[in-house]
Amino acid sequence: MATFGERIANFFSGEDNDTQEGLHGLFVTELKDIYYAENQAIDALGEQADAATTDEVRAAFLQHQDETRNQVARLEQVFSSIGVDAEEGSCDAIDGLVDDAQRTVSNTESGSLTRDAGLIIAGQKIEHHEIASYGSVVTLAQVLGYNEAARLLQQTLDEEKTADRKLTQLAESFVNNRAASERDDDANRDADDHRSVNPDGDYYVDQTTGNTYRTGNDATLGGTTGI
Repeated sequence: MATFGERIANFFSGEDNDTQEGLHGLFVTELKDIYYAENQAIDALGEQADAATTDEVRAAFLQHQDETRNQVARLEQVFSSIGVDAEEGSCDAIDGLVDDAQRTVSNTESGSLTRDAGLIIAGQKIEHHEIASYGSVVTLAQVLGYNEAARLLQQTLDEEKTADRKLTQLAESFVNNRAASERDDDANRDADDHRSVNPDGDYYVDQTTGNTYRTGNDATLGGTTGI
């Protein structure tokens, strides 16, 4: 029986047919699963765009939706290059990630920046899954000597990494900060709801605690002093 090292050497020299066939089968299975995932992603990206609050976030999802359609066509080229019919497999991971994105929409307020922040997070989870998937099939294609397939898959892998970076930049540029401001504004409104100001405006009563505070004008010193 050949040692593990000998089997590896035989594989790379093209003499280990069993392993070659096994990896070919694995490669095809992974391609089918990615093909399914990308088709699911097209619909999910449309839903995320529809749910987005800002034009910037909506445009980012629509742009990647168009890019994903091209990636599906590229996958069909990959299937053709290795003489296999393009067929969808299955992918529990993408099903779960799409469900997560839909739950984010359900759990956030329509028209809020918080929803956009959540959508970006959901989108990046999908991107990271796709980056891992494409990275794996690129390696398998290279090992199997499917050079055309490896080139096409690497092109998509690069696009997925770029899409992920764009979402990060979008979040860092304005969505996260504005979502935080939105949250602070809500908290301030809640606090104001608990105040009862006397007619002269020189003090207010915190309805939650019952404490009375004098109103001041010196913001540097905090603006209020306890009575």
